[in-house]
Amino acid sequence: MENYIVSARKYRPSTFESVVGQRALTTTLKNAIATQKLAHAYLFCGPRGVGKTTCARIFAKTINCMTPTDDGEACNACESCVAFNEQRSYNIHELDAASNNSVDDIRQLVEQVRIPPQIGKYKVYIIDEVHMLSASAFNAFLKTLEEPPRHAIFILATTEKHKILPTILSRCQIYDFNRISVEDTVQHLAYVASKENISAESEALNVIALKADGGMRDALSIFDQVVSFTGGRITYQSVIENLNVLDYEYYFRLTDCFLNNQVSDALLLLNDVLNKGFDGSHFITGLASHLRDLLVSKDPATLALLEVGASIRQRYQEQAQKCPLPFLYRSMKLCNDCDMNYRTSKNKRLLVELTLIQVAQLTTEGDDVSHGRSPKQAIKPIFTQTANAQQVQSAAATSQASVTTQQPPVATSARAAVATHSKPAPSPVAKPAQALKTQLVEEKKVPLMHKGSIGLSIKHPQKNTQQHQQVPADQQMPQAAKQQPEEDFMFNEKDLNFYWQDYAGRLPLEHKAIAMRMQNIRPKLLDETTFEVVVDNEIIAKDFVAFVPEMQNYLRSCLQNSKVRMTVRVSEATENVRAFSRVEKFQMMAQKNSALLQLKEAFGLELY
Repeated sequence: MENYIVSARKYRPSTFESVVGQRALTTTLKNAIATQKLAHAYLFCGPRGVGKTTCARIFAKTINCMTPTDDGEACNACESCVAFNEQRSYNIHELDAASNNSVDDIRQLVEQVRIPPQIGKYKVYIIDEVHMLSASAFNAFLKTLEEPPRHAIFILATTEKHKILPTILSRCQIYDFNRISVEDTVQHLAYVASKENISAESEALNVIALKADGGMRDALSIFDQVVSFTGGRITYQSVIENLNVLDYEYYFRLTDCFLNNQVSDALLLLNDVLNKGFDGSHFITGLASHLRDLLVSKDPATLALLEVGASIRQRYQEQAQKCPLPFLYRSMKLCNDCDMNYRTSKNKRLLVELTLIQVAQLTTEGDDVSHGRSPKQAIKPIFTQTANAQQVQSAAATSQASVTTQQPPVATSARAAVATHSKPAPSPVAKPAQALKTQLVEEKKVPLMHKGSIGLSIKHPQKNTQQHQQVPADQQMPQAAKQQPEEDFMFNEKDLNFYWQDYAGRLPLEHKAIAMRMQNIRPKLLDETTFEVVVDNEIIAKDFVAFVPEMQNYLRSCLQNSKVRMTVRVSEATENVRAFSRVEKFQMMAQKNSALLQLKEAFGLELY
């Protein structure tokens, strides 16, 4: 039986014209041979399986050809070409630097360089994986590489150019090989299939090309594997099954679930994928790639970036028209975040499921998705509330309403008096959580006294106490939207600082920076209603000025004073507004009272 030869060796290019995907480099080499402008050292670098060693062999054969063709190719008929094709040429030497990387191996090579060729003009030395040479071997090779004999040409090949010494790089002409495109790979695989009388679907070859990731040798190896599996009839389904690749159909169905907010169907689809043995990381990266392909399919100008077959391309265009651009932007961001956090997550499946839930809820956010910010890491309720939950909430609201109605006559009359000058009061029904939050806030609030009622009444002490303790219901939760009271209440710096910190804690996450600054700043009262905020520079001052209207409205409502006014000032050069350490505080106190130093020395005290 004839020995079987794999396709990567059987269909290895023998001429520059047959090299796939490296047109610019092969043209440069052919022109250099035609004009007799050959360098003494070349460096071929690039990914694996893109033709570095193949081009080096073709170049070595062509420069020694005795009767080259008009287009700069070897004739394959002269003695030199025949000897090369039969692998018995003494003018071409190949050295594997991965296994011959010592100084002695390089010295032996240098000794061979001195011998002139017997047939042809040049002796070519092809050193593959040259980055594996040791540093001492590189240094032993420097002088010969810089000034070799006239008949010697070195071709170095490597996949990791960054590991080669700069002194070696400076002595070589460097040729960077590119990854072979999917289109070129599919065409070459179709050519090999026609030569081998194998029927292959274009979609199947496209999947093989994507799996090869730009390497022709990998593509041909996968091709041979699929041929053995299918028996000579390559179909899309057989390639998907043999290579364990997720079908496009999963991602198309999953995207439809996202657009229709079908969270349950999306989770069931993920479960089906995981049951077939696919990894969650592979699934989420495939989903991100699918969303990226949908994005480039929306614009005809970027449609060339879509590397799929004709039939799949049509499906991408149809589904892309259903997907809003904000949805695609934010869903890709969520998938990318999931991919980055997947390795460190302990519950990897839950991480993927949460991502699918968040993506499925993007289309329910309305206009909020078009702001261009990062998606909020929040999950909305998926299912509607049950009847029991609604009954519990109704009972809680009813009990709260009954408590609100059972108030002393003084509070009722006060509310009636306010109602004559303001809008109707809001409904007393509120959520239990909100009521609890309101109660906590009111416990921290310093009691405020009316200007006209300062002091105690001798005739009616109980009535006076009730007026101070009872707070109308519409003043329990101060909000900027409520109408200010008719008379303004007095407040001090303690009240102001409390609501200042409270406002900082209510700021959303996107304003975290200014919230942190507010927590480190203590506002100072200039008079009864005006307070000042001192900041370090103009940039921070500009940020605070933008929040002045909102802060003033909030503080006016909380402090129940409509004349509250906020000013922002940049600190002077001699003014220090930063926080002081314990040592600095002690030094400042000692300047005012020197007895502290005597006390410290008398008792041997130390500051920590």
